[in-house]
Amino acid sequence: MAVTGLAVLPALAQDATKPMTVVDKKPVIHPGEVKFGAYDPHGDFSTQKDLDTEGLFLPWEDVDLDTLRVADDYALKRGRKLLITIEPWSWNEDWRLTSDQLRAKVMAGEYDGNIKAISKIVATLKSPVIIRWGQEMEDKTGRFSWSNWPAKDYIAAYKRVADQFRKDRPDVQIMWSPKGEDGLDKYYPGDNYVDLVGLSVFGFQPFDQRAFGGPRTFAEALQPGYDRVKQFQKPVWVAELGYEGDAQYMQPWINTVTARNPNFPSLQEVVYFNDREVQAWPYGLGHPNWRVHKEMTEN
Repeated sequence: MAVTGLAVLPALAQDATKPMTVVDKKPVIHPGEVKFGAYDPHGDFSTQKDLDTEGLFLPWEDVDLDTLRVADDYALKRGRKLLITIEPWSWNEDWRLTSDQLRAKVMAGEYDGNIKAISKIVATLKSPVIIRWGQEMEDKTGRFSWSNWPAKDYIAAYKRVADQFRKDRPDVQIMWSPKGEDGLDKYYPGDNYVDLVGLSVFGFQPFDQRAFGGPRTFAEALQPGYDRVKQFQKPVWVAELGYEGDAQYMQPWINTVTARNPNFPSLQEVVYFNDREVQAWPYGLGHPNWRVHKEMTEN
């Protein structure tokens, strides 16, 4: 499946004959505190001046790499960095390998050419670039084919990727991005291979009720993962952020995600995942819609 928009396409036009109510849950930006970025395929943040980073996702096969140049131009015009998350699989589920098959091919170097092809393009981009490869590697749910590998194999693959990008573009930053769960430390590749640590933090009201007995704030959701990575003494980002629920649930998130919190002195930036969730959540909760602008047809 080719990347069809990354984070550069504007929102699709709506049917003007249907009245809409727009619910805006964009976070409050606190100037001079935690920076803000977004993965924004709908263009909801296209005109926002205080957005520092443009987030992109792409697979490392079946991808139109010229789209990276389009994204670079888009970010450059807006003075934004590029955070490029590279997922080591195909986005076509019918073409995906099992975890063991993927690991064997990666360890055999069969995807080195894919990484080199992406790296050569990245070397030509004019925007500052951060590479995030193989995120949430400690996750045990089976969501990602590269998660829960033997740590030595994941680290070897991660280092191979980092070495290639650093060779082709010495000023690139490399983000190591666990989910934030117990056991992440065994996947740490070493200080020389990590410029930034990126966590995933999502708040979904129905899930909080079932899993925790009540709503969690952003700080409560971030704390466990942050406590696990602070030992590495690296700048911390929330590389994927989203929240969804009623107004009472979301307002504390809206108000605080970019506010400086003394409990998180190393937190530098949060990057909002401005789209619908691609994987179903537990408890039969479906696919939360993290998008900040939700247009609802009025009956």
